[in-house]
Amino acid sequence: MATQSRRRILLICGSLHQTSMMHEIGGYLSHHECFYTPYYCDGLLRLLSRRGLLDFTVLGGAMRRLAEHYLEEHGLPRDERGAREAYDLVLTCSDLIIPRNVRDKPLVLVQEGMTDPEHIGYRLIRSLGLPRWLSSTAATGLSLAYDKFCIASAGYREFFISKGIPPERLVITGIPNLDNCRRYLENDFPHQGYVLIATSDTRETFKPDNRVRFLARARDLAAGRPVIVKLHPNEVVERSATEVRAVLPDALIFTSGNTNHMIANCDVLITQYSTCVYVGLALGKECHSYFDLAQLQRLQPMQNGGTSARRIAHVCDELLAAAERPRVLWKRAS
Repeated sequence: MATQSRRRILLICGSLHQTSMMHEIGGYLSHHECFYTPYYCDGLLRLLSRRGLLDFTVLGGAMRRLAEHYLEEHGLPRDERGAREAYDLVLTCSDLIIPRNVRDKPLVLVQEGMTDPEHIGYRLIRSLGLPRWLSSTAATGLSLAYDKFCIASAGYREFFISKGIPPERLVITGIPNLDNCRRYLENDFPHQGYVLIATSDTRETFKPDNRVRFLARARDLAAGRPVIVKLHPNEVVERSATEVRAVLPDALIFTSGNTNHMIANCDVLITQYSTCVYVGLALGKECHSYFDLAQLQRLQPMQNGGTSARRIAHVCDELLAAAERPRVLWKRAS
């Protein structure tokens, strides 16, 4: 690629997973000035987040604290809400909210993982034009506020096209953290050969969840084998742990730790609405999910040896280069 002038890039983070993805992509954009910010919003949502009413989302609470700790731990240049700089390009893992100060900027959306089921909230935002965040990640990509949408696989390309997203906006790059799952086989997690239950923050995000029934089904699938339960970081720990002990009294419960390493060492993975099922599928584990496994196999993120971040950075460089090219004014032949 031709030499390109140094530009300013804002990377909007979110959950710990999203934040680490942005960090990896930013590593391939070091020839530019990169700044990071936790996920943010405007207007009424900002007021609600300041009052702690959105602490169950990436806008506050435990998930925001994890992102802030990650940025601090890795010494990443931070620009809260992208307020200090005039940016030439913005990257984000979610377009459910597009902050006002980036709406006129070239924007790259990066898929973070699977999307939620298309329940009533999704149908309402499609039919009535309600805010996208009401349907959670089911509405991913529907803003069309981005120039390019970097996605996980050819299967997801067809999936997003079926939702009405223009094919020319979609770029199959793979996504960081899910593009080289075999690397998780090398780990220091001390347990082996167990059934792993990875729960979701369904109740904390106001989705229905019969947790006792889910745990009872998991107990039946375990059939007496050792069980480890990894709780979602956004869950109410005391409530969830109490439920686990009532149904699976001998299970080990983890509230933190590397979930991918736990999956790598398990024999069976049982999930609810969790992107981590893709790690289990990539590693050939016996997997169970609330989603149809045949569909998940079709959507499975490409395994490209961990090159997704570099591919996404290349998309960014191409977009910046296109913005720098002078317009060609054509004259009619005399």
